[in-house]
Amino acid sequence: MIYLDNAATTPVRPEVLEAMLPYLKEEYGNPSGLYLTAVKAKEAVEKARKTIADTLGCEEEEIYFTSGGTESDNWAIKSAVQTAAEQKSEGSNEKEREGETERADLLKNCHIITTQIEHHAVLRTCQALEREGCAVTYLRVNEMGQISLKELEKAIRPETVLFSVMMANNEVGTVQPVKEIGAIARRRHIFFHTDAVQAYGHLPISVKEMNIDMLSASAHKCGGPKGVGFLYVRRGVNLPPFMHGGGQERGRRAGTENVPGIVGFGKAAELAAVQMKQTEKETALMRDHLIRRLLTEIPYARLNGSWKNRLAGNCNISFQFTEGGALLILLDEEGICAAAGSACSTGSKEPSHVLKAMGIPDDIARGTLRLTIGHQNTMEEMDQVVESMKKCVARLRKNAGEYEDFRNHMPG
Repeated sequence: MIYLDNAATTPVRPEVLEAMLPYLKEEYGNPSGLYLTAVKAKEAVEKARKTIADTLGCEEEEIYFTSGGTESDNWAIKSAVQTAAEQKSEGSNEKEREGETERADLLKNCHIITTQIEHHAVLRTCQALEREGCAVTYLRVNEMGQISLKELEKAIRPETVLFSVMMANNEVGTVQPVKEIGAIARRRHIFFHTDAVQAYGHLPISVKEMNIDMLSASAHKCGGPKGVGFLYVRRGVNLPPFMHGGGQERGRRAGTENVPGIVGFGKAAELAAVQMKQTEKETALMRDHLIRRLLTEIPYARLNGSWKNRLAGNCNISFQFTEGGALLILLDEEGICAAAGSACSTGSKEPSHVLKAMGIPDDIARGTLRLTIGHQNTMEEMDQVVESMKKCVARLRKNAGEYEDFRNHMPG
């Protein structure tokens, strides 16, 4: 098998599994306990928290463990808007019910700026807030999938309380100008959240230099286990709890900690930080080799997004006169794992919302594959993939009447 769907999930690294095993076996204590095995579990959680904080250049107390990127995104956006709304309502004469301003009245005075190409965890959270009365602006992107800083500034209103802009896109790999966005947010006293699920462990991140207030990440995108993530919350940003219950995570995120998962995330973060420069260099070489061969050797193929300004492991290519779903089935028969787009939208018959936002026509977008490379892949595998892809695309086009019509009408 050749696995090229690392944007969906990555294999757990052996060192990560080894670090996790003691906390699945003998050290199974609940970190909230006072006996020795519980204390050891608590110490392991705090060690992982410090490791992750060091990778971002922040304090340990600013890291809150969650179940993954989706929870972190929901918490950041909903709670930041609630916080801002309550701050705006202080001292106002709005109608009150039982001592609290009605939620609908609070939210109608709030405005979020996000983008059209966010992950559904952000888009659907914003849409849910819209239904409650919050205003949302979805910024357009150019043909490379990048927003305009000028349009961002133009979109700001007096009631704007939050920017939520992903660091790197999960489908086409485009990296946004996060540092510049953060500078605008800080200058205008607006909360800035970034979904860094695809970027964390693959790009160097300094939350202070980038003026980030909240950042979401997930372990299984960088060699860690599924079911664990974190939300960075800058000191001074007083987000209310998103989940209620016990006093875990300093009273901000209830629920018994996933100790093995957190330990695994800490180890994955440590490995990524040490190996990032070399790993990403090697990954980018494989990506560029794969892209060049596919574009050169398969007619009517196009790269989606920027060649240079993208994640090292991302290759998103459309093959005209094919269907992405059919191509995936043929590749699977060849032992190659890939994706047609985001793993969260697999099975959808609609073209990717990201490609639509970039202006790619539906008939081309439907023939798109996302091939995402990890540290475990090799250059030899890239060559095998190209040979299989040539065969699979040719097979599909042979049965495509549209392709034959196109060829028959070509000049000469």
